[in-house]
Amino acid sequence: MTAMATAFSDPAAVSAYADGPPRMVPGFADMQRMCLLLLAESAPRDARILVLGAGGGLELEVFANAQPQWQFDGVDPSAEMLQLAQTRVHAHMQRVRLHNGTIDMAPEGPFDAACCLLTLHFLAREERCRTLVELRRRLKPGAPFVAAHFSFPQDAGVRERWLARCTAFAILSGIDPDKARVREKGLGAQLPILSPQDDEALLREAGFAGIELFYAAFGFRGWVATA
Repeated sequence: MTAMATAFSDPAAVSAYADGPPRMVPGFADMQRMCLLLLAESAPRDARILVLGAGGGLELEVFANAQPQWQFDGVDPSAEMLQLAQTRVHAHMQRVRLHNGTIDMAPEGPFDAACCLLTLHFLAREERCRTLVELRRRLKPGAPFVAAHFSFPQDAGVRERWLARCTAFAILSGIDPDKARVREKGLGAQLPILSPQDDEALLREAGFAGIELFYAAFGFRGWVATA
């Protein structure tokens, strides 16, 4: 997750992070709540949850507020973002353990459930597959896994159209137009975004089953699967 760690090591980017996803990800709050419900379908009341890409603490806060008996291990390559997460979930820190690094720094588990939100699109295909394999290995058989991130067709012309749509949404949500267009160029040049078909294929390749699409909003997709 080198690209991710670099993107979120800038103090200005870290301090402004919490304001970004609600304005750039359509239905962001509802997506988080859907993730919570999907995990809770089969996770026990005292579940141990693995949160990959936990920096910022946005989903940790939502999950911890709703499930007072869940225990969490959050993993993120950005120490600065983990500090932000710790501040955000300070009221729940007796149930939260934060780990600086990639999936390799995650405890062995086994975990009752896992999620990875707005993170996997930072990883190239090979590293993304390896990460999913390592994540699944840390889950109990049949445990749910929820992921959501950039995912749209990568055909020439179509990719650019979806990036432009995401930029238009961000501008309509109040993001400065110039900053939004700079961000579009950065996304197009740096993020190894995959098509929805490739994303589902990677989940299967990593050993997940029962893969179901639960969220689709402009350039973002979300899936629930079982280990």
